[in-house]
Amino acid sequence: MDASISSSTSSSPPLCFAHKPSYPRPLLNPTPRVACRLRAISPSPSPSPYPPTPQQQQPMEAFGFDALKETFSVDVAAAEARPLNVPLAAPFTIASSRLEAVANVAVRVELSSGAVGWGEAPLHHPVTAEDQPTALAAVGRACAALVAARSAPLGAVLQDVADALPGHAFASARAGVEMAVIDAVANSIRIPLWRLFGGASNTVTTDMTIPIVTPNEAAQLAAKYRGQGFQTLKLKVGKNLNSDIEVLKAIRLVHPDCSFILDANQGYTANQAIEVLDRLNEMGVTPVLFEQPVHRDDWQGLREVSVAAMEKYRVAVAADESCRGLHDAQKIIHGNLAHVINIKLAKLGVLGALEVIDAARKAGIALMIGGMIETRIAMGFAGHLAAGLGCFRLDNCENSLQKRLLVKILLTWTHLFYCPKIQCTVAMKLLDLSTSLRMLEAMAVSFIWTTIMDGNEDG
Repeated sequence: MDASISSSTSSSPPLCFAHKPSYPRPLLNPTPRVACRLRAISPSPSPSPYPPTPQQQQPMEAFGFDALKETFSVDVAAAEARPLNVPLAAPFTIASSRLEAVANVAVRVELSSGAVGWGEAPLHHPVTAEDQPTALAAVGRACAALVAARSAPLGAVLQDVADALPGHAFASARAGVEMAVIDAVANSIRIPLWRLFGGASNTVTTDMTIPIVTPNEAAQLAAKYRGQGFQTLKLKVGKNLNSDIEVLKAIRLVHPDCSFILDANQGYTANQAIEVLDRLNEMGVTPVLFEQPVHRDDWQGLREVSVAAMEKYRVAVAADESCRGLHDAQKIIHGNLAHVINIKLAKLGVLGALEVIDAARKAGIALMIGGMIETRIAMGFAGHLAAGLGCFRLDNCENSLQKRLLVKILLTWTHLFYCPKIQCTVAMKLLDLSTSLRMLEAMAVSFIWTTIMDGNEDG
């Protein structure tokens, strides 16, 4: 994939391609660390407020993520960051932006054992603070530090990455590096990521997203997705209230039985968001979820919409852009500001996401996992995380989202595929890693461009 990414997405050389020299190098963190031998320990996930599913009741994988953080010694031999520029099969418009291409950062980490891991820093302002040049520079510095550091336990290495790329300002860059390191560890012990994160399930389910388009375009997409078996559609709204209603009416004509998730991406005021629900109610439509109805910093407005939506129509409200870290999550939880928290690795990082997930589970707040404009490097990692933890469910909502699974695809190489039409993700069955990564690397450029040219935006 080294040549594939550079030739298919950018002619620029990698920002960083570092190899570990044979002589000793200083520690990234001067604190003394002792690496233990890998041993089999059952993971101990945080308590869940939800009753266990049949998959969760089965024995978990012996090598859990928490155990490996203490017992697996990481020695990075090489690491690099490269631009990942992929055109979308069609423009993707939401309330806050319009996108025609992905401009992310791909991260490759190789351990001294030869195991390779891939990560991705998805970049989309205003959800992420970084742009591509900033992220390339930040990931490049982290890659150089990883290679220069001595062997250390996985948890210590990930903490060093968090210290080097702190806070929301570097969340996406941090996520990309964390993904690559964790993926390399999983590949080195030959278990898929969903088992590493707990093994609750090897499947995840999702809806199909319709961006902000004309009513006619929305109807065509809805008819197409109906034919593919999708019964729940996530509709981007928030740019124009009246146009949003017309789009909903057009979709109902071609897909009268579908369920809706509304995602305003901060586009409404509190009064507008409540008005949308009122008008939908007059049409006989009740969304299963209303995501980020108001500006991320409008905490009072978020609470007003959450209270009105649940009291009047039993509609759950999700906080997405409003949750950019553990502090935000705690504010949402303690203030009863939303019913659901949307986890995005790009805005939280991997370890940061696990902190928010743990806090939400302990508080009984429902969780969903989302994406932006990432390829399947990042979306696949998120899918494995959700499947392995098994806690991304909305049983405590009045309108359960559990029935929105319909179409499945197989990801036979753990998760490392690209998907140029990223917003239209479908349900995934996550299989054990069994096929050579070299074969995957050789196929990457052909897969990317064949998919784009064929217009197979559903991936």
